[in-house]
Amino acid sequence: MQRIQKVLNYWLPPILWALIIFIFSSFPTVQTTEFFLGDFLIKKSAHLFEYGVLAILLYRALLNYDVNTNKALFFAILIAGLYGVSDEFHQSFIPGRGPAVRDVIIDTIGATIGIFLTRKYLESKLAPGT
Repeated sequence: MQRIQKVLNYWLPPILWALIIFIFSSFPTVQTTEFFLGDFLIKKSAHLFEYGVLAILLYRALLNYDVNTNKALFFAILIAGLYGVSDEFHQSFIPGRGPAVRDVIIDTIGATIGIFLTRKYLESKLAPGT
C-alpha cells in the first residue's frame, strides 16, 4: 500500500499535467490577439510554462525514486522534450494545427528553464546561513 501511495504522490502529478497538455493540444488553434507578434508571444509563453512545469514535476518524481540529482535533471528535461515531440505528432492530426520543430525547441527550453529555476531555488534553501 505504501508503494502505491508513493507512485500516486510522485508520478500522478506529471502524468496528470501531461494529460492537461494533451487535452489543450487537442483543440483547434485560435488567434489570441489581432497582432501576430502578440499572438505568437502568448502561445509560445504557454509552451514555456507548460513544459517548465512538466519538467519540474518529473524532476521531483525522479529525485524521490533515488535518481541522483544530475541524472534527474537530465532525464526530466529529456522526457519533457520527448513528450514535446509526441505532442507535435499528436497535433498533426488536429484540424488547424500542425507539427513544428520550433515548438519542440521552445518546449525543451521551457523544461530547461523550469529545471534551472528549481535548482537555483533548492540551492538557495540548502545554502548555509539562509
